Amino acid sequence: MGTKQYTGSPEDADLMRADSLAREIFADVANKWAFLIIEFLGERTLRFSELRNEVEGISHKMLTQNLRMLERNGLVERKVHPTVPPRVEYTLTEAGRALRATVDGMCGWTHTYLGHIEESRRRFGT
Repeated sequence: MGTKQYTGSPEDADLMRADSLAREIFADVANKWAFLIIEFLGERTLRFSELRNEVEGISHKMLTQNLRMLERNGLVERKVHPTVPPRVEYTLTEAGRALRATVDGMCGWTHTYLGHIEESRRRFGT
């Protein structure tokens, strides 16, 4: 599995610029639903209904919006099988699998520091 080199303009990757593509991508994928979708698709290819069952609490509309966004950003591949009714499956692309390593890291961080966070929230009364 190779890593593709960045070929856009330096401004697109400049995190200091409010209009950079990097910030747009961060805004797209840095939400709870996208993280959960990436985490569950990292295990296997899933149909829409299977994914909705895995991601507890997500609405049909929110799952659709996030899958479209992840597909547009090249992180998820959507495959339609020509059956009646059509069978649609979702899987992570190479870029999506690479991002999953970061998502896994954040999940691990959460497990490691959950007690610390809960203690801090108790001190603040939340």
